[in-house]
Amino acid sequence: MKIGFVSAILDGWEFPEVVTVAKKQGYGCVEVACWPSGVAERRYAGVTHIDVSSLTEGKIADIHGLLAESGVAISSLAFYPNPLDPVGGEAAITHLKKTIAASAALGVNLVTTFIGRDQRLSVAENLKLMRKVWPDILRLAADAGVRIAIENCPMLFGADQWPGGQNLFTTPAIWSEVFALLDSAALGLNYDPSHFVWQQMDPIKPIYDFAEKLLHVHIKDIRVDRYRLDQVGIMAYPLDYMSPKLPGHGDIDWGAFISALDDVGYTGPVCVEVEDRAYESSPERILESLELSKRYIDQFII
Repeated sequence: MKIGFVSAILDGWEFPEVVTVAKKQGYGCVEVACWPSGVAERRYAGVTHIDVSSLTEGKIADIHGLLAESGVAISSLAFYPNPLDPVGGEAAITHLKKTIAASAALGVNLVTTFIGRDQRLSVAENLKLMRKVWPDILRLAADAGVRIAIENCPMLFGADQWPGGQNLFTTPAIWSEVFALLDSAALGLNYDPSHFVWQQMDPIKPIYDFAEKLLHVHIKDIRVDRYRLDQVGIMAYPLDYMSPKLPGHGDIDWGAFISALDDVGYTGPVCVEVEDRAYESSPERILESLELSKRYIDQFII
């Protein structure tokens, strides 16, 4: 396994600076944020470290040269929109297709993203919508030799995402339906255990059940505040009773987690995703968060 980090936490850094941080701290890869240029619609979105809309042969050569010199790889091109959104879905799909093309052109051949969801429709209705939208995206990816890794984040954290959330791909039961309905070798998992923790689910067992679909892994911890949960209940917004944390600062047993990845023979990237507000007060604290995360995860990966 190669340890990396999600570049969105380095908002404001240029891509060469991101690679320099990775090299200096001993990271082997970076999941590179590739949002369209513009104002971020939420935290950790709207970050553009590679502009896939203006990728030329010269820029591709520059990126390859930088990576070869640093010894740092790109694990994936990352763009996490809502392709099933009745308002913004079309624009999201257009940019997602550009991201797929860029991933192929760069030789990365992996894109990390969301399935999306119309938050006011049922699961069954969203599965029907997904079957209309996603086959064309997956054909494009397959033809380009690119795989799509879907993260299991519900995107259900505030009033603007209520009631259903903005990503359908949230549970093993739904994964099974999605994989059966889309049935594409180009489609797999970007596995983030933190989203299971606050949903009161086992964050490790699905590794064994979906081993053949693991394409990319996020390293992010979650701390559930049991006192707050007892006060507000599981029907509250999740951020009312949980907090994203650095690995080792939350409730996940990372030794057991990495052991499970070893058990199933996973050798792909594991990328730290920093969303811990305790480490966002300054650039120095952000860099410290990446350093501490790498040091902690290193103990489990030989």
